[in-house]
Amino acid sequence: MQDLRLVIFDCDGVLVDSETISNGVLARLLSAEGLPTTLAQARRDYQGLLLGEVFERAGQKLGRALPEDLPSRFESERAEVFRRELEPVPGAGEVVEQVAAAGVAVCVASQGKLEKTRLSLELTGLRSLFPDRVLFSAWNVPRGKPHPDLFLQAAAEMGVEPAHCVVVEDTPSGVTAGVSAGMRVYGYAADSDEDALRRAGARTFDLLEQLPELLALILPPEPCAHRRSQGNPGCR
Repeated sequence: MQDLRLVIFDCDGVLVDSETISNGVLARLLSAEGLPTTLAQARRDYQGLLLGEVFERAGQKLGRALPEDLPSRFESERAEVFRRELEPVPGAGEVVEQVAAAGVAVCVASQGKLEKTRLSLELTGLRSLFPDRVLFSAWNVPRGKPHPDLFLQAAAEMGVEPAHCVVVEDTPSGVTAGVSAGMRVYGYAADSDEDALRRAGARTFDLLEQLPELLALILPPEPCAHRRSQGNPGCR
């Protein structure tokens, strides 16, 4: 990928292992409001949506509007659990550093608010890799994912044409947004529906550590037989 200039990372589920936490809190709150919801159902029905869209859709299922303070209660409870339990996706920091070391710019484009992204990155030790100027939120564009607005804004602010961008996503709506923006999209499928990501237009992979090699930023290890032929007797 000699024309690669920018890698745009989603945050939740790609850099930080937050989806189970967030959807667990959501399922608990919706169930308490009279809409029985499991973790699996929350992930299936709401993951990847803007917060307002989540509670609008849930209210439609329930048949009545949910309490006005429910989004703020959700954000507060989620932040509390984040502070206790949030971890980075394995290899996230190393992968971002490898991409940057190859001379490719990096940024984060998330459905969540900027303050949530900052908190998530701080709690997982990734904040130093992403200064404020490379953080982008769907709350600051006319339309969130699956529309392309967020990724197009990120590319424009970073000074890179869409054709020279790669998006790393873990939801079909995010993949759709990246494809609609005219970018190449890689679907991180370790904890997502791989078939759905692929149908949306992503090239899928299972380990975040694979990304630099997939982007041809590092060379794959040579076959052992070749290394033995070059005088490496320790290769087995």
